[in-house]
Amino acid sequence: MTIQKIHELFLTCTKVSIDTRKIEHNSFFVAIKGERFDANTFAKEALEKGASYVVIDNSDYYMDDRTILVEDSLTALQELAQFHRNYLKLPIIALTGSNGKTTTKELINVVLSKKYNTVATVGNLNNHIGVPLTLLSFTSSTEIGIVEMGANHQKEIEFLCEIAQPDYGYITNFGKAHLEGFGGVEGVIKGKSEMYAYLKANQKSVFVNLDDEIQNVKTIDFNRITFSQKDMNAAVFIENVSANPFVKIKTSGIEINSHLIGLYNANNINAAITIGNYFEVPLNDIKDAIESYIPENNRSQLLTKGSNEIILDAYNANPSSMKVALENFIQLDKVNKMVVIGDMYELGEESLAEHKAIVDFLNKNGSFECHFVGKDFFANAVQKSNFHFYPSFEDFTLYLRATKPEHKTILIKGSRGMALERVLDYI
Repeated sequence: MTIQKIHELFLTCTKVSIDTRKIEHNSFFVAIKGERFDANTFAKEALEKGASYVVIDNSDYYMDDRTILVEDSLTALQELAQFHRNYLKLPIIALTGSNGKTTTKELINVVLSKKYNTVATVGNLNNHIGVPLTLLSFTSSTEIGIVEMGANHQKEIEFLCEIAQPDYGYITNFGKAHLEGFGGVEGVIKGKSEMYAYLKANQKSVFVNLDDEIQNVKTIDFNRITFSQKDMNAAVFIENVSANPFVKIKTSGIEINSHLIGLYNANNINAAITIGNYFEVPLNDIKDAIESYIPENNRSQLLTKGSNEIILDAYNANPSSMKVALENFIQLDKVNKMVVIGDMYELGEESLAEHKAIVDFLNKNGSFECHFVGKDFFANAVQKSNFHFYPSFEDFTLYLRATKPEHKTILIKGSRGMALERVLDYI
């Protein structure tokens, strides 16, 4: 069956799904093999739960004309998404970067939705499966699509751009994330810049932070829409930025007070302002959108637990995001501060050096309680410091139960695998 014919069947359905637990009536189910399961085995269940069609790549599970047999289900999903993107012909904004992708995506979405019917990547469904699912969530009523793209190896962003074919792109930053897969910082820059290569080759536009020297140089001959805190000739000039603890921004005489913590979130807000301005969203509407945005999902959340004030930034961590979070925490005008830091993953040969760098940074700049959790990397990095170290989360909970922190300002940050949001249960 051709992709065009599959697409015709897809259009008769209300949503696409790859998980039988989330099947709804008139769903379009695609059976994708995982490392530990073969979704072909769930095709019958999907139909029984209300799916109108199922895509499979194993003829053993063919049932009737509601079953679409393809050579490879994942490839079919990706080709269907690309076909659907071309069918709709709507403008698409793609973004990637080492840190701040999801927050920036959410901000862009709330800003543009003030004027347009927008659909954006849900959560962090930003890989070779998530991007196609995002594209297939767009409908004829969608006016602007916003697609987050993640990667931890070379050529991934290039591949995702070929599927999504964005009209606009934005890279949040180049940082020390996924060093193992990319092959160091230079590899990160090369890998993320695959978005720039696609946009330039196809004569598309980029949104650029002129204050980021690398990105400024890389896009000098691009069709670009710019913002800056230094260059008054930028399309959007940011007059002032402050944070204590929430980020406050002033542009064109309008002050915007966000619910985002830390100066490291300023450029995420600035990008959303710039994109909103480009798409002619009134500045007062942009202000309302940003001021109404409340972070969640363990990303820069300010919470209160008993007498403690918590900065929960435990969704993920890498050396770049860890350092800016700590820098922000150090400058906060608070007393009785405490940090809980977990191991950072996917750093390859740089792991020990990067974990030691964080310890050294806190030795020089931290004058508060520091607790490190993780058997893999901080176990070696913390040995010669005066900080507290716990090989496992369970060991740390023993400390929390015994001391019961009170009247503290606490930063919690670590890689996703550490799941340090669990600390909240013991405070």
